Amino acid sequence: MSALKELKFFATQPHDCSYLEDKQATTLFLDPDKELAPDLYRHLADIGFRRSGKHVYRPHCQNCNACIPARVSVNFFEPKRNHRKILNRNQDITVTRHKAEYDEESYELYKHYICSQHSDGDMYPPSISQFKSFLVECPEFCSFYKFRLDGKLIAVAVTDQLSNSLSAIYTFYDTTLKKNRSLGSFCILWQIEETQRMELKYLHLGYWIKECQKMSYKIQYRPLEVYVNNHWVTLK
Repeated sequence: MSALKELKFFATQPHDCSYLEDKQATTLFLDPDKELAPDLYRHLADIGFRRSGKHVYRPHCQNCNACIPARVSVNFFEPKRNHRKILNRNQDITVTRHKAEYDEESYELYKHYICSQHSDGDMYPPSISQFKSFLVECPEFCSFYKFRLDGKLIAVAVTDQLSNSLSAIYTFYDTTLKKNRSLGSFCILWQIEETQRMELKYLHLGYWIKECQKMSYKIQYRPLEVYVNNHWVTLK
């Protein structure tokens, strides 16, 4: 896409990496004044960019390339035995699609999740303004998939729809439920199935970092495609 060459990008100053200790990170951002049209976003996603709120970004570190864009080629995905068990355990969950907007029920679940899972991270403490800027202030092609059990909201998958794929932006869930629910994994598996139902090709999972335990879960959804040296290659 020749139009990509005409875009403006801005790089941050080096800052502490959120994933790897003793590493400095630099982030490349798309010009925030540029309208994020669906076709442009699709092409940026195809070369490893991600979205957070109104910002589209990609790691641009001088001495590190640990952050590797990853996506599931859903037409070739075959759930493993443990995946089938997770899907079967959660057959009583209903999922509905909603516009990405603030509501108290979703925010309370988000607050619970951040306090429970990420109290040592830079997203703690959560706030309404943080929730809105991160997940609500977004393009029209972003949706909240709401997962309910007996009418109670137990998970939200914030997901972008592109012309050839879905992009999993963020998922938060009720961590008090029994561990055998594996809600984080279930939400990914459900999004893979939703991508298949919509006859799209890929589910983008963000960045996979081999040395980061928090990112290791992504490797289980094979065949996983990773973006290396400006090409997508398959990990089987």
